[in-house]
Amino acid sequence: MIVFFKERLAFLSVPKTGTTAYEKALAPRADMVISDPPMLKHAPVYRYNRFVRPMFLKVCDAELELMAVMREPISWLGSWYRYRQRPFMEGKPNNTFGVTFDEFVLAYMKGDKPGFANVGSQLKFMETQPNGTGITHHFRYEDQARLRSFLEERLDVTLSLGQENVSPKMELALSPNVEKRFRRKFAAEFELYESIP
Repeated sequence: MIVFFKERLAFLSVPKTGTTAYEKALAPRADMVISDPPMLKHAPVYRYNRFVRPMFLKVCDAELELMAVMREPISWLGSWYRYRQRPFMEGKPNNTFGVTFDEFVLAYMKGDKPGFANVGSQLKFMETQPNGTGITHHFRYEDQARLRSFLEERLDVTLSLGQENVSPKMELALSPNVEKRFRRKFAAEFELYESIP
């Protein structure tokens, strides 16, 4: 999470959406950077609303706008699958070695997910809270130009981005049946993604 107080903006860090590169590039410009531990770095809207928002509201009498990046849902799961195949994951309980991408997605669709497929939900991460706290500015991971342009204009900066925390490259494709089931079960994820300009 990166906070820009003067601009009244908090950039929430949805996992596997390239936000670490933005965090690194914008850290010198930010008023607050939470890069560790992961449960705070990747604080979803509900955690922001419960812990961070009250701090700014009570101490600074300020309400911040929230921004977040969403990745196409199948691509997002593919990134998690590949990320958990990094060499240092071998022997760890949540690695995806010996698991096909179809098996990973089928495991993700279960109510009681095995550890290797328990990666959360972008929709749940960005869910608007009962008090109205939600994402003001949504961006697609696949439209980096729009995201970059927004940040450069809003923060009056020129960004120089590197690649950070990159998953291993590999070709991934879901079988038509698994993709159809996934799209049906997680229709709301796709609807949110498609609603982003």
